Amino acid sequence: MTKSNERKLTIARSMAEAVQQEMQIDPSVFVMGEDIGALGGVYGNTRGLLEEFGSERIRDTPISETAFIGAAVGAAQDGMRPVVELMFVDFFGVCFDAIYNLMAKNTYFSGGNFKVPMVLMTSTGGGYSDAGQHSQCVYGTFAHLPGMKVVAPSNAYDAKGLMTAAIRDDSPVVYMFHKGLQGMGWLGTEAGATVHVPEESYTVEIGKAKIAREGKDVTIVSLGMGVHNALKAADKLAEQGVSAEVVDLVSLVPLDRDTIRASVAKTGRLIVVDEDYMSYGVSGEIIASVTEHDISVLKAAPKRIAFPDVPIPFARVMEQFCLPNPDKIVAAWNQMKAA
Repeated sequence: MTKSNERKLTIARSMAEAVQQEMQIDPSVFVMGEDIGALGGVYGNTRGLLEEFGSERIRDTPISETAFIGAAVGAAQDGMRPVVELMFVDFFGVCFDAIYNLMAKNTYFSGGNFKVPMVLMTSTGGGYSDAGQHSQCVYGTFAHLPGMKVVAPSNAYDAKGLMTAAIRDDSPVVYMFHKGLQGMGWLGTEAGATVHVPEESYTVEIGKAKIAREGKDVTIVSLGMGVHNALKAADKLAEQGVSAEVVDLVSLVPLDRDTIRASVAKTGRLIVVDEDYMSYGVSGEIIASVTEHDISVLKAAPKRIAFPDVPIPFARVMEQFCLPNPDKIVAAWNQMKAA
């Protein structure tokens, strides 16, 4: 039953609102990126901001990610708080020097004398047949490299609070939003991502995971779109009499290992769901965080469901075959139970 005072927003709308509110109270906040002005961003993240703040603070850029991300680093070190959009996370290849050798490291290189308070927001995820250069998540790539905080909201409430927290943070924050959760009709969307969002400004703590669903038989850990796959799998498992707990990571860096370990200590079983590639990624790190801490809590070997180590196919049937889904999670449980 919907409460009369509920105000449901999409993730795209909640991100834009967070940026708007921070720009209203802090003149050092501005936005740069491709098509973020009159178009309002390909994913709707800056819709309506140009009309309110003008082209000095909502800056459409040329198609040179290295140039405008590098410029944002300089602006951040000079006292501004830029929010920069890298339209597809896949494009990090052309501008990684600006991201990792400048944005992530300059606070360390300066002995803490320069802070880099900037937000790099970028789209992740597939499922809509856009092939291997527009459909990756690469969460593990950014989380692996020190110097940056990394967040990934699964719903509009967290999306607004994380954006506000990220803008106010003195460290660089990589804000990874999933295209399939944005609420943009042309992309398709996950209905569960559109939730109540308060009008007032608020923050969601960076570095704190959430229990999206409580359970006692198995812990399913994920982030972004994977949280919704996990919740759907939990519904299916409930039909079998299995009580699944779903942990929404919310933040990759810092990673809330304590919440994960506490959940697995309660359930004794762990399934990790990650749309990033299988090898060398978030899924392996989550499992290591549990097993290295106290392997005795496990009643069965952990399972992980992730994208195979292949470029993301364009063909829909092939892409869907590779992507995580609720049925794969249920199958992992059944294998775990049978072992």
